[in-house]
Amino acid sequence: MTSIANRIAGPPLADATDEIGQDAAPAPGAALAPGIWLPAGGERELRLDLFRGLALWLIFIDHLPPNLLTWFTIRNYGFSDATEIFIFISGYTAAFVYGRAMLESGVVVATARILRRVWQIYVAHVFLFTIFLAEISYVATSFENPLYSEEMGIMDFLKQPDVTIVQALLLRFRPVNMDVLPLYIVLMLFLPLILWLMKWRADVTLALSVALYAFTWEYDLYLTAYPNGFWAFNPFAWQLLFVFGAWCALGGARRMSPILSSRITLWISFAYLFAAFCVTLTWYFPQLNHLMPRRAEQWMYPINKTDLDVLRFAHFLALAAITVRFLPKDWSGLKSPWLRPLILCGQHSLEIFCLGVFLAFAGHFLLAEISGGAGMHFIISISGILIMSAAAWLFSWYKHSADKSASRTKSTGGNADMAGGG
Repeated sequence: MTSIANRIAGPPLADATDEIGQDAAPAPGAALAPGIWLPAGGERELRLDLFRGLALWLIFIDHLPPNLLTWFTIRNYGFSDATEIFIFISGYTAAFVYGRAMLESGVVVATARILRRVWQIYVAHVFLFTIFLAEISYVATSFENPLYSEEMGIMDFLKQPDVTIVQALLLRFRPVNMDVLPLYIVLMLFLPLILWLMKWRADVTLALSVALYAFTWEYDLYLTAYPNGFWAFNPFAWQLLFVFGAWCALGGARRMSPILSSRITLWISFAYLFAAFCVTLTWYFPQLNHLMPRRAEQWMYPINKTDLDVLRFAHFLALAAITVRFLPKDWSGLKSPWLRPLILCGQHSLEIFCLGVFLAFAGHFLLAEISGGAGMHFIISISGILIMSAAAWLFSWYKHSADKSASRTKSTGGNADMAGGG
């Protein structure tokens, strides 16, 4: 039987294309610092790609008006949703790739690579913001329906475009559905510090992250948004999930394997997920509210997504514990062609996320202007997933072709040099 250690501490996402823009050469497993271990590089960890692709599909479906497929997303059956999956995997993969870079090339080179990646994500955010605004403005003007501008949160842009653009560049103004990338940008910006601290002491770094999370709740720390309010995802709180993912990638998962292999942990996880499911049912069926103990209701509500409520974090941990228990890294299903679209989407997460934002608004428009029936909901949802999958396949094909061309060019150049030297 495959051990839990092998299931969760095997070689993670070794291909750095989605993180630093080029393939990272695998290196033998090596200790980065006391308590930190980078496992041997090798095959790509397809489970991370699979679940990141799944998170992107779920985010797209959740961004559409409620429909039939919405009932297949995890937010309807518990406290957490696809955002937790995305942020955790982002922290895991980023720490693995850049932790190895820090080990092999030093802090300065690793920091430079991280900042380059931050710039790439920031440029993608600005591009997404610009095209998204143009898309909403065109639809609102063409169909003379100002509700699109109001629902998508761009009324302030139409009133004061000069001020709003500056605020958008400062990540303080964001239309609807564009909150994840600014959070990711901020978290990646602090990744050099996180890795440097983990190089010193990984457990202390995680403890500092927990302390910042606690201070955020105690002293109401937050970042303001324009024109009023605060960030939909508070970086002071969500950093805990990102840092926890990094901690797991750099040896924490391997060290937790005895806990995760315990039957007690398994049954606690199942019990918590069942309790969360029962609570969630009361949100959709108010007639069941009388079954909820008043004391528990007062203690639990509201379950805050902005500040990553501890109940949401615990729900994600329970899901993760069960997943790594029953889905080993060598599961043959990961090679199945049926899962290939999910994996490809996960391997090109930045591009697919941006595409998903465009498709979600297009679906919203079609449902509002043509038909809001269940059949149209289903067609739009499936069509969006198929378009994202096709785009991911195209990106993968192009990268593979470019890599082969570069390899062929390098080989030809090398032969020419040899011939000239002769």
